[in-house]
Amino acid sequence: MDRAEVVHLNFLEKLSTNDLPKRLSTVSLAQSGLSTSKLMEIFESQILSRQLDRTSRKMQARGEGFYTIGSSGHEGNAAIAAAFRVDDMAFLHYRDAAFFIQRSKLLSGQTPTWDMLLSFSASADDPISGGRHKVLGSKALFIPPQTSTIASHLPKAVGAAYSVGLARRHRPDNMQMQHDSVVLASFGDASANHSTSQGAFNSACWSAYQNIPMPLIFICEDNGIGISTKTPGGWIEAGFSQRPALNYMRCNGLDILDTYKVAREAEYQVRKHRKPIFLHMNCVRLYGHAGSDVQTAYISKREVEAAEANDPLLHSANIVISEGILTADEVLNLYQKIGERVERVAIEAALRPKLVNAAQVMAAIIPPKLAPMKRTRLDDEQRQKLFASDWKALQKPAHTARLISWAITDLMAEHQNIVLAGEDIGPKGGVYNVTGKVHARFGSDRVINTLLDEQSILGLAIGLAHNGFLPIPEIQFLAYLHNAEDQLRGEAATLSFFSNGQYTNPMIIRIAGLGYQKGFGGHFHNDNSIAVLRDIPGLIIACPSNGADAVLMLRECVRLALEEQRIIVIIEPIALYMTRDLHAAEDGLWLAQYPHPQQATEQGEVEGETISLGQIGQYQKGTDLAIVSYGNGYYLSRQAQKILADTHNINLRVIDLRWLAPINEELLLSAVNECENILVVDECRETGSQSEALMSLFAQKAEHRGKKPKLASVTALDSFIPLGKAATVTLPSCDSIVSAALALLNSSDREL
Repeated sequence: MDRAEVVHLNFLEKLSTNDLPKRLSTVSLAQSGLSTSKLMEIFESQILSRQLDRTSRKMQARGEGFYTIGSSGHEGNAAIAAAFRVDDMAFLHYRDAAFFIQRSKLLSGQTPTWDMLLSFSASADDPISGGRHKVLGSKALFIPPQTSTIASHLPKAVGAAYSVGLARRHRPDNMQMQHDSVVLASFGDASANHSTSQGAFNSACWSAYQNIPMPLIFICEDNGIGISTKTPGGWIEAGFSQRPALNYMRCNGLDILDTYKVAREAEYQVRKHRKPIFLHMNCVRLYGHAGSDVQTAYISKREVEAAEANDPLLHSANIVISEGILTADEVLNLYQKIGERVERVAIEAALRPKLVNAAQVMAAIIPPKLAPMKRTRLDDEQRQKLFASDWKALQKPAHTARLISWAITDLMAEHQNIVLAGEDIGPKGGVYNVTGKVHARFGSDRVINTLLDEQSILGLAIGLAHNGFLPIPEIQFLAYLHNAEDQLRGEAATLSFFSNGQYTNPMIIRIAGLGYQKGFGGHFHNDNSIAVLRDIPGLIIACPSNGADAVLMLRECVRLALEEQRIIVIIEPIALYMTRDLHAAEDGLWLAQYPHPQQATEQGEVEGETISLGQIGQYQKGTDLAIVSYGNGYYLSRQAQKILADTHNINLRVIDLRWLAPINEELLLSAVNECENILVVDECRETGSQSEALMSLFAQKAEHRGKKPKLASVTALDSFIPLGKAATVTLPSCDSIVSAALALLNSSDREL
């Protein structure tokens, strides 16, 4: 028999025969702090959660439901929900339906039964995801949706908790939480072993150890097994009871009086002392991992039945009956009535509309736009005071690193909610001094020197964005992103999609990257692959090739984040940070004048220069050949252009993509349509590089005088980058670009 049906019949039989389990704690109703009415409220939440689990499996059997990972056995988390406020942001484990239901009772007008059944049936009417996934989430209830809670949500919970204290000192206009709010993050015992969760625990402790406010409760729901792998007995307590700056508390999730009492104490402690707590709740897993999971394939029937005998609903029923609140028959009647109501509602929910086309599915990838951003306008006198010793230098050409530093300074002065975060970006100013003097200008609250953990850096950024800040995290080198890419792909970029645009976490991730760097060796400091970024839906990728563009594009990135709630990665070519010359020593052609921002003057607003999303750059207007590139490739192509023009009399143009995603195809095709030859220069590896998409685009859509142009490409080889003088041998060079251009033009001449 299906184990869900076994558990159901077991509940009915044991109530009928008064064969209820013994109390697991000595906590009385009075000692717990619960009133009779609140106890019944929690019990009803537990029953509703159980009946929703049962119904989800019936819906799947009828072809009407699509999700069967249930909460049965974890219903004790309803008592935890009852101990906290509705505005305490909660990042929930997927087995926390009872928590979600109980929290909904803190706010009038909520319909958790209807909402969850719409989610089970993947209905477009689902109020949180719009039919895109079964998630526990609600904007009104301060529950951002989580689609995979195998630890990936914990770093952003740490960031959200950090943001509460930061908002006390620097209140953002769009602050979401109160100054005394706390953050909850629940997860399973198996997830506690994941490197992502370990990084989050460490970051929280690292911060709290330094007396940085961290009002966060980690809720470990310990059912003793992760899918089929058992958690060693005592492992969680051994691993977390002695961690520095982390208060370990334990409750019995099968006993709602004990759970509520401990949760209430945890709530008091964390709200008062602003220190993280690890709340260890033991529970059981009923039914197996999901509908298709047959537990007896990996654990004995005796163990399965032992867990079923510890059904938390039986324990709760025993408490309610022993306290004289309901009789056994009344409990059975309540259980059956709730089940019947869930079944009736499920029939209606299954009939509600579904997503039927790609446009509907993709509608929430790009978040909704907001009103134009607010700025703090600085006049020249104010800016002169801010820049201090750099003020005179602002009037002279400078290299890219310095221009970016100045741009960040202006942007942080204009937007008080911008916060930088990253390794070594504080007093040191970063490895390349790009954030030099920024820390001195804005202090440690807005230029956060983080610990060395990229998952925590991006998690911090996501959490800050949840509370109204605009984070600009820095990843020190492009290769370091791979340590934390899921925080970008699995968490940040999916939030709008799985919340139907209700939750967003706009941010700008600055990454020093690409090849050609001198002085550092090896693939970790010269990583020439952005494939990991290119396949993330909705992500904007910027790659400026020169300082002036970097400034203007960074300003556009801030506008995109604040007004369009976008997530942007701006890749800054390391090799071009300090580059001054283009063709010859001391020619200074790669220096640029700092583009001053829009300013307030006596005559009114003076509009600054702009580079809008998708806007390309172009050098020269020749029609013999169009070279299309970006970053270091654009720099090298500019060198090749001079040789091709001066030595070979070739009239060409060089296109700088600037924005790698999304590509403005119309603008790009227009820029090359006068040219009968197109050469793509891509410094990234041939496999998975931008060149693949560009060659495909030109082959399919580019035309020159009614026929397809001739195409060729120069890319890096599919190799990691070595140390020393060999560091550039696998990469495009000025010479290889010249050779490829001549070969392409010669092949065109032969065909003519």
